Amino acid sequence: MNAPAHAAHLAPVVQARPVPQVFIDSLKARFGENCSTALVIREQHGRDESAFAPVPPPSAVIFAESTQDVSDAVKLASEFKVPVIPFGVGSSLEGHLLAVQGGISVDLTRMNKVLSINAEDLTVTVQPGVTRKQLNEEIKSTGLFFPIDPGADATLGGMSATRASGTNAVRYGTMRENVLALEVVTASGEIIRTGTRAKKSSAGYDLTRLFVGSEGTLGVITEVTVRLYPLPEAISAAICSFPSIAAAVETVIQVIQLGVPIARVELIDHNSVRMVNAYAKLGLREEPMLLMEFHGSPAGVKEQAETVQEIASDHGGNAFEWATTPEERTRLWTARHNAYFAALQSRPGCRAISTDTCVPISKLADCLLDSVAETEASGLPYFLVGHVGDGNFHFGYLIDPEIPHERDVAEELNHKLVSRALRLGGTCTGEHGIGLHKMDFLVTEAGEGAVNMMRTLKRALDPHNIMNPGKIFR
Repeated sequence: MNAPAHAAHLAPVVQARPVPQVFIDSLKARFGENCSTALVIREQHGRDESAFAPVPPPSAVIFAESTQDVSDAVKLASEFKVPVIPFGVGSSLEGHLLAVQGGISVDLTRMNKVLSINAEDLTVTVQPGVTRKQLNEEIKSTGLFFPIDPGADATLGGMSATRASGTNAVRYGTMRENVLALEVVTASGEIIRTGTRAKKSSAGYDLTRLFVGSEGTLGVITEVTVRLYPLPEAISAAICSFPSIAAAVETVIQVIQLGVPIARVELIDHNSVRMVNAYAKLGLREEPMLLMEFHGSPAGVKEQAETVQEIASDHGGNAFEWATTPEERTRLWTARHNAYFAALQSRPGCRAISTDTCVPISKLADCLLDSVAETEASGLPYFLVGHVGDGNFHFGYLIDPEIPHERDVAEELNHKLVSRALRLGGTCTGEHGIGLHKMDFLVTEAGEGAVNMMRTLKRALDPHNIMNPGKIFR
């Protein structure tokens, strides 16, 4: 098989700009010990969880502790026309953190304060380094919770920048629906605010939505205001095994089309179950599996669960296992959250090239089953998980990074999958973002005119192209 054009994305084109020593000296003078040029620190901030080949790390890392720190760093970078790459916890899967044009990394993890909890309004404002687990721990006494769960314990700033979603999106939406307001440091170092805590507004352009999903290419997010939700009176979780992926997917489609308000419904294929069993010493049936969760009143949860169980049974679902206590639910969801790391451990030394397509729910079976057949025929090891309640699923192709042919096969499979999803009215990325990996796919999906409009916005807001350059489009 010939290497597809998209395989070039796994060896990013590096066009590093010169970083003057006077700029580094200015950073050290301003930030002191909070500016590091140590190689190990720079290397840590110059990679993420993607399968990309390493590139030279950033020239320095700034550990910001306030919005003013971020503003001062960006002002200096603007003066010397040096790229700036925001850094959260490094869990990106699409190469967002790679310094393909050099520059500095601005680490926001020390900006990790919950600034204000407005329980009566169901909102909270946080600094960008607050993680989703930290936020839920700090607000648990209010009877509220933040539902967006991308799997990794990501920061709210990073989740906003990539427009993340995850396992609860089928009921609670994504970061697009749940971010109300932002504070952002622009490419000139100016500090601006977008949006308010009000539930709606018609005041001018929706700048909040412009920055949510911009992947650090327009500015650095320094505060986030998000929606909160009341903790459900009752929560019940269940797993159910199926004789085939087709049976599991048809169950999900029928559940969604009937309007059952299920909170979570995740698909794990037999490969993933096998890997998780070995990784976490579980005894799950090694068949395609749905993990489901129901939120609401005790009577409502019972009714939802009974309806879903009946639908699943019609499609051959069996071995239902229910959990109502937090400990039992955590055990059941361990399988889903450990899938990625279990897969990596199943083939020591491998890297996972992850797909991220999302299609209309009516087209889910067509897209997913054809893609499974192609992947099986390739002989490449893989795992499959999906937020199938909203049509989003992920193949993880497990490649040996030292075998170019395996990279080529994985990229060819990804190319076919994305092309299929786009033909069916879907998208090349449901939640991971474009980064480096999907730039060509974005042009196919959105069209040259729309991508040129994005470039125009980028040039207007970032004339020196210093904000995470080389990402989203070339």
